[in-house]
Amino acid sequence: MNRPRAIGTYAETAVVRAARTRGFPWADRFALHGRRDVGDVMLCPGVIVEVKGGDMARNLSDRDVQTWLDETARERDNGNALVAFLVVQRPYVGANNADRWWAYWRLGWIADLDDRPWFYARSMAVRTTLAESLTMLRAAGYGEPLDHA
Repeated sequence: MNRPRAIGTYAETAVVRAARTRGFPWADRFALHGRRDVGDVMLCPGVIVEVKGGDMARNLSDRDVQTWLDETARERDNGNALVAFLVVQRPYVGANNADRWWAYWRLGWIADLDDRPWFYARSMAVRTTLAESLTMLRAAGYGEPLDHA
């Protein structure tokens, strides 16, 4: 396996593991789809995640975030998904703590999780952690409830 693909597999697997323990037990990596990519991870039907890992992700620029959000939007459309967001590995935060990696959304994508009208700043980038994004998705009716023993 080439190095970029290995980095991608590592990061995607970390996101899947974090999601499975936080209300998305069927989360899984997508197989490669060539030019019509549909994202890297399916959390549940209708919800995909684009994942970036390695040095490029840990040292990202604002321009990288915007470019990757554009890529995420195309992949959401390619996969006919209802929801998509971007997860980026953080510096000094390893795979065992992928729930603390940054999750980027456009404000309109968050607004679409709710039926209230949002009329401004729909393209603004919003950063949360993966854990916070998974909680937000569960609150919007996606995924499974967490068992609180």
